[in-house]
Amino acid sequence: MYQSSICFLPCRDLTQTTSFYTQTVGLEVAEQMPGCVIFDTGRGYWGFCAYGDDRPMATGVVLSLNCADNAAVDAEYRRLMAGNAAIVQNPPAMYAVFPVYSFFITDPNGYLVEFQKIQK
Repeated sequence: MYQSSICFLPCRDLTQTTSFYTQTVGLEVAEQMPGCVIFDTGRGYWGFCAYGDDRPMATGVVLSLNCADNAAVDAEYRRLMAGNAAIVQNPPAMYAVFPVYSFFITDPNGYLVEFQKIQK
């Protein structure tokens, strides 16, 4: 029915956002156009646009990347710690409310980026 999905979010600084998602997180740019960049997450796309109209950043946003297993979550945590990423939750942990093993970092726009493995 659909080929893929994409979520667009406003960003403050497109250059800084692009650097964060390519260099820190490790995503590839799928498409870039004036004022907007789209990243390929492997299962969908995240687009960030510098709209230029001072619109507020979206609140309560969590962008989650699903890892293969808990060991992959741990490996991402070690990689990001070595690169001095802004770690919000230290270290990866299981959540009482959700069956998820994860940790979070903060992107340049204040959005939370979660590296997780959903437990079944």
